Amino acid sequence: MMTTSPQGRTELLRPDRSPVRVLVVDDEAPLAELLSMALRYEGWEVRSAGDGAGALRTARDFRPDAVVLDVMLPDMDGLAVLGRLRRELSDVPVLFLTARDSVEDRIAGLTAGGDDYVTKPFSLEEVVARLRGLIRRAGTAAVRGESTLVVGDLVLDEDSHEVSRGDESIHLTATEFELLRFLMRNPRRVLSKAQILDRVWNYDFGGQANVVELYISYLRKKIDAGRSPMIHTRRGAGYLIKPGE
Repeated sequence: MMTTSPQGRTELLRPDRSPVRVLVVDDEAPLAELLSMALRYEGWEVRSAGDGAGALRTARDFRPDAVVLDVMLPDMDGLAVLGRLRRELSDVPVLFLTARDSVEDRIAGLTAGGDDYVTKPFSLEEVVARLRGLIRRAGTAAVRGESTLVVGDLVLDEDSHEVSRGDESIHLTATEFELLRFLMRNPRRVLSKAQILDRVWNYDFGGQANVVELYISYLRKKIDAGRSPMIHTRRGAGYLIKPGE
């Protein structure tokens, strides 16, 4: 599934509307963390491992949709890790990270079952772009109309004005819909009351900014009641929406 983010990126989601899952395997902790941050910015769920054994344990539990795998690991060769991964997750696409730039090394990685590779040093944008291509080709993400906003299991269709969470349809008033749309266009981003007033009500309420609190409470009753909460308050800062945990 793909949707369009407020930054103009096409977001990938699993068919069940949950975030795409990526496993990052690299023994260089700073690099692994940098990669993980870049992938989380895409809205993906990321876990990391620093060696082959940890990668295999995490893969069994996490069931990733794609793997970023360093060829050189402290306990086993990345090609060996790939071979064991393939026995349990035969279709998961794997992007190799390698410091080796020879044709023979590239061929070895691809022959062993790797789907693509990037050579260190690399740009984060290149890794993200290659992963997106692998995930789309693997069929992990299905296409969905650009008018659809998805955060976790919450879906909002901007054309039909239909909203659902899981299998349940949710009826919203026009103002509630506009507020939810603004939140969902900015997932995980804290939006101030002033920003919400300006976008949803189109002018400054001055001393009546508590109208935002009132409508947030309305949304919570309809979106979060009896479920894992998605709408959160950051005291002194504003509100944000993110997938329920």
